[in-house]
Amino acid sequence: MQTVKKNALLKRYHLKPCLPQHVAIIMDGNGRWAKKRHLPRIAGHRAGAHSIRELVRLAGELGIEALTLYAFSTENWKRPRQEVRLLMQLLKQYLRQEVKELLQNNVRLQTIGRAEDLPAEIQQELKQSIKATAHCTGLTLVLALSYSGRADITTAIKKIAGEVKNGKLNPNSISEKTITQALSTAQLPEVDFLIRTSGEMRVSNFLLWELAYSEFYITKTLWPDFKTKDFIAALKDFQSRQRRFGGVTNIIGSFTSWAR
Repeated sequence: MQTVKKNALLKRYHLKPCLPQHVAIIMDGNGRWAKKRHLPRIAGHRAGAHSIRELVRLAGELGIEALTLYAFSTENWKRPRQEVRLLMQLLKQYLRQEVKELLQNNVRLQTIGRAEDLPAEIQQELKQSIKATAHCTGLTLVLALSYSGRADITTAIKKIAGEVKNGKLNPNSISEKTITQALSTAQLPEVDFLIRTSGEMRVSNFLLWELAYSEFYITKTLWPDFKTKDFIAALKDFQSRQRRFGGVTNIIGSFTSWAR
């Protein structure tokens, strides 16, 4: 049934079967969306939550394996205390309300980042939501919370250094794979597509190691306005790319056959 639905969606949206396995999104522009409408910033974040629901459902139906959303960075703690408090309340509300939706769509929830920095009640909600969806076998939804790409790499290096110190790892055997497996994203497929909304041209300390060979898609659309049609447009753009990985294509114009 899932394959039939996926094929129907591919046909409806004129997409090729070769979709990215792991999509990462920097959800930017909530504040600007609210400002344009003379609304408080939190109104933009609430509107952005609707975009999350729509895209999570669509990504799962299309058979994408993982969707990682940059929900709250370590730098976001520097925002005004009132805004941070409201963001935490919104996150708590989202987790409580969306578990049923995630279960209905066979979506498994995970998180990366310093969860211990979050308020205790948020940590508890996260644990419950992750546990409730652990058996799901469809899309893996990853929320990056209190996340820093540099901090994640630093933690990985400390872990590897500890294994070397304890004699469990030979320094000469350390490889890119060693580092990849020490990161918080170790159990996820490689990120092959990054989307950033609102037109900003930077990665903002997000998945610094994981984005090494990712295709980037930047749109001026603000996150609350980023809906199904925008996601489909991004996927079509991805499918138009020739991913050489530093080499050349084996067949000119081929999407699936590459020489690395």
